[in-house]
Amino acid sequence: MSSPKRRIETDVMKMLMSDYEVTLVNDNRQEFYVRFKGPEETPFAGGLWKIHVELPDQYPYKSPSIGFVNRIFHPNIDELSGSVCLDVINQTWSPMYDMINIFEVFLPQLLRYPNPTDPLNGEAAALLMREPKSYDAKVKEYVQKYASKEAADNDDQDDDDDDEMSSVGSYQSGEEDEAAGMEDI
Repeated sequence: MSSPKRRIETDVMKMLMSDYEVTLVNDNRQEFYVRFKGPEETPFAGGLWKIHVELPDQYPYKSPSIGFVNRIFHPNIDELSGSVCLDVINQTWSPMYDMINIFEVFLPQLLRYPNPTDPLNGEAAALLMREPKSYDAKVKEYVQKYASKEAADNDDQDDDDDDEMSSVGSYQSGEEDEAAGMEDI
C-alpha cells in the first residue's frame, strides 16, 4: 500500500511546485484547494475558481473528487454543488493521469468544449444549444459575479466555510432548514 501513498505525495508535490496556487487542508495531502483560471479565448477567460480536490486512499487507481467551490455556469458542472461531470475523471480515469493533467488539460478542455447532451446543469445545456450567444453572456455574467479576483479574495476570508461550500450536503441541509421554517408558519 505504500505505492498509492507515494504517488499521492508525488502528485501533490508536483501541484505545489507548479504555477497553481495550492492550499492544503490541515496539512493533509489528500485534501486541498487549487486556484484555477478560466481558459483564454473562452467566455470563462478572466475567471478565477477555487477547486476542491480530494484524493481517495486508492489514488491513482481511483479517481480524485473534483468540485468547483465558487459558482460557474456550465452544462457539465452542477451550479450548486460544484460537481463536475467529466468522463475522464468519472469513468475512464487511468493511473497514468496525474493532478497536473486535470488542471492543464481536462478542466480547460471541459470549459472550452462543453457537452450539452450529458448535462448536470440543464438550464446551461438548453441555453447553449438554443442560444449560444446568450449562453456566452450568462457565463460572462457568472464570471463577473462569482469568479472575479474580488469574489475569489472575498471567498478566502470565509475559509472556515470552505468545507461546507464544497459539500452537496450543506446545500441540501440549508434547503431543509428553509422547509423546516415553513412548517412553523
